[in-house]
Order: sequence, then structure tokens, then C-alpha cells
Amino acid sequence: MQKRLMAALVCIACVCGVYLLSTELPDKEESISEGTKFTVPERAVDAAASEQLYKNMCISCHGDHLQGAIGPELAHIGDSMTKEQIYKKISDGGGGMPAFEDRLTEDHLITITTWLASHK
Repeated sequence: MQKRLMAALVCIACVCGVYLLSTELPDKEESISEGTKFTVPERAVDAAASEQLYKNMCISCHGDHLQGAIGPELAHIGDSMTKEQIYKKISDGGGGMPAFEDRLTEDHLITITTWLASHK
């Protein structure tokens, strides 16, 4: 009886913990002061650097010609997502995509984001 009670209490504690984590932690966008909107800095597209980053980090899921494979095709991603949305998706991941925030530098994130946003 005590084992079942202990198991039930542990399960309740886990559910409460997950709930609190999902509702109490601020999103990156919320942590930016109110009135300030995140924007990806403007810069020229560096195709060579972007293609190298893509080959190193993205090709296995998105294909060698942005045609998609495990992940969606990106050939026209600039038509369906803004630079900020692309940046956030690469940085934070989600929907099956891993987060690259800790794998890429800020400069690399901006470089690949600018390049992908130019694909229209």
C-alpha cells in the first residue's frame, strides 16, 4: 500500500513540476523589455559561409538542395516565414527540429537566417 501511495505522490509531483515549468518560465520574446521587438540585423547574404553552415548543420535533414528529407523543404522558406521566424526556429527548434542556440554562434545564426530568408 505504501509503495502505491509513494508512486502516486511522485507522479503528482512530476505533473505539478511540468505544469509549473511550462507556465511560469518566460519565453525569450517575453523577457525582452516591453515595446522592444526582436529583429534580425540587416546584412548582406554571405552565400559561401551560409552554404558551408548549411552543409555542416542542416543538409542531413533538409536535403542537399533544400528540397527536404526528414525536415521540410526550405527552397522557398523566405516566402512563408520572416527572418525573425526563421531565426527563432533555428535557435529554439521545435516541431521535431533540434535547437541550435547552443551549437551556433550568434553570427552564424544571423548568417544562415539571412541566407534562408533570401530563398523566395
